[in-house]
Amino acid sequence: MRQHRTRVKICGVTCASDAQAAVAAGADAVGVVLADGPRSVSIDEALAALEVVPPFVGRVGVFVDAPLDEVRDAASRLRLSAVQLHGDEDPGYCREVGVSVIKAFKVGTGFAFPAIEPFRGSVAAVLLDTLVTGKDGGTGITFPWQSITDVPGWATLVIAGGLTPVNVGAAMNAMRPFGVDVSSGVEERPRHKDREKLRAFVAAVRAADEAAS
Repeated sequence: MRQHRTRVKICGVTCASDAQAAVAAGADAVGVVLADGPRSVSIDEALAALEVVPPFVGRVGVFVDAPLDEVRDAASRLRLSAVQLHGDEDPGYCREVGVSVIKAFKVGTGFAFPAIEPFRGSVAAVLLDTLVTGKDGGTGITFPWQSITDVPGWATLVIAGGLTPVNVGAAMNAMRPFGVDVSSGVEERPRHKDREKLRAFVAAVRAADEAAS
């Protein structure tokens, strides 16, 4: 039985109108990508996108192996509630960030949870994304949710990787996560969110919560 309201993070937001649409759809957090990639934004673009996000909705910045001072500065300027790290950042780096850390791990053949044990006590949540060679995330490709077992009790689990309004309920039923993270699955076209897909995604998450309660 799932005893909580699954948190929804809409990631890869590039402008204020999409941030507003994510909030209106019921997102619990909005994410901006501050690393190279198809949904990357500058600090100024992130400021413009996040300034419309109201209190009590999380503001998350996504980074990949960025210098620690750069992450700290961005977290301060953007008033981030958390940072999401998709690179090879180690536990010591995570402890020094200064805000809550969501550490991403890529799921491929042979993934096992002992790999995340060194991060115990250093991160607020663990995000599982699909391993795609040469990509740090946002691939639109799922991983086999049913293959992930023995989640350690200390790990606050967030799942990502190819989630859509159609499949997010199945992913939640398989893994019982604390939160779900979506980017390409709610896009109208690259860098632009689809209002109806945003509403449908959040509705699908709430329906899965209700079915499991």
